[in-house]
Amino acid sequence: MSEENLQNNQTPDLSLNTVALDTRDIEVLRQAVGHKNRAAIVASLKDQHPADIADIFEQLSTDDRLALVDLAADVLSPSVLAELEDEVVEDVLPLLEPQQISEAVTELDSDDAIQLIEELDDEQRAEVMAGLSERDREEVEAGFAFDEETAGRLMQREFVAAPEFWTIGQAVDHMRAQGEKGGDTLPDLFFDLYIIDTHFRPVGYLPLSSVMQYRRETPLRDVMLNIPVLIDPKIDQEDAAYLFEKYNLISAPVVDENGRLSGMITVDDMVEVIQEENKEDMLALAGVSEAGLTDTAFSTVRARAPWLLVNLITAICASFVISLFKEEITQLVALAVLMPIVASLGGNTGIQALTVAIRALVTRDLTSVNTWRVVRREAMAALMNGVIFALLLAVITYVWFKDPKLSLVIGVALIFNFLCAGLAGILIPLGLKKAGADPAVASSVFVTTVTDVIGFFAFLGLASQFLL
Repeated sequence: MSEENLQNNQTPDLSLNTVALDTRDIEVLRQAVGHKNRAAIVASLKDQHPADIADIFEQLSTDDRLALVDLAADVLSPSVLAELEDEVVEDVLPLLEPQQISEAVTELDSDDAIQLIEELDDEQRAEVMAGLSERDREEVEAGFAFDEETAGRLMQREFVAAPEFWTIGQAVDHMRAQGEKGGDTLPDLFFDLYIIDTHFRPVGYLPLSSVMQYRRETPLRDVMLNIPVLIDPKIDQEDAAYLFEKYNLISAPVVDENGRLSGMITVDDMVEVIQEENKEDMLALAGVSEAGLTDTAFSTVRARAPWLLVNLITAICASFVISLFKEEITQLVALAVLMPIVASLGGNTGIQALTVAIRALVTRDLTSVNTWRVVRREAMAALMNGVIFALLLAVITYVWFKDPKLSLVIGVALIFNFLCAGLAGILIPLGLKKAGADPAVASSVFVTTVTDVIGFFAFLGLASQFLL
């Protein structure tokens, strides 16, 4: 709260803190771009938060975005560039001067700078790197030494550390002195003070809130807390996000192969990772990729067509099973009427078990210790649901066709298909995980194939034996 508001006993106006974008802001900016009015563009974005500017910029059409960059490239500050979606950054960066990108890299934290540079093509990257200081260039090159989607790519090399023999007062004076220098030795935002030994290995930490609670003469080693986890820069970013969630971390130290403190990861990066991984799993279950703001219809078709081809092949397999019983279906038309019900209910049961299994694998709730307990639970749940809906469908079938044998056949087939669907929903993702594949990508195709084939085969097979 500002001093003026305190004096006037007023509260800040929170009415503008809404989640949704104001379409008026987008329209004002679009009109300013259309009239090639640079002053209006700058004025419309002047008081906006960088994240809001990024959102507004992303909502513009591709032509409007390119025109805006041509008219007022300076509105894309380093903070705004860091907030833009990857596909938008990839389109915008070639339009910016290498000097502007170099200045952005210098101003951003090392993790954001690396994410920005990795979107450049080789020629532009070389020009940008040439404009960096030797220290910044070494930090960027060190980040690119790690694979994509690893903790090393997310690691921020600016952190605050103090030797364990220092006092609280010495640590505070050190941080204040570094801040007064105006250099880049302190991160823009940090939460923890890491305590190190003489070999620069982290031995503890203190939240900044705790630093302010102790007297200046208090030794750090007497009040430091145990570090819950040390991050290996080579681990997958999803594993790092799991550690943050497990230990409720705000930040975590990253150590090299010798255990020396080399950087830190903060919770804002982990939030992005968690959202990105969840989005990827959700899309993978549907067999599609994200349709980004810059994607064309052609690129979207190219991404989705392969999965439709796989579905076509699996549908042909199910149709082949049906063709084996075409004479039986000709003799008893009721079979053609009822068989989609068996396959559909089995498919839904399999997808239910699959969704639970994928979620449990992602959250590490499903492990080798409890695997068979979870398998038994899903099998029993599927079997019980099978019995319930088999009785219900048998009654409906009898009322519909007045044939007790047909009612019995469809009931038995449904129970069998439910059981197989439940087992497939849990065992297929486990098998894919053990084989090293992503269970979210291919599991749904296999599960629906199993339930369709088994459902048709069980129902039509039993009908051919007991009805005809």
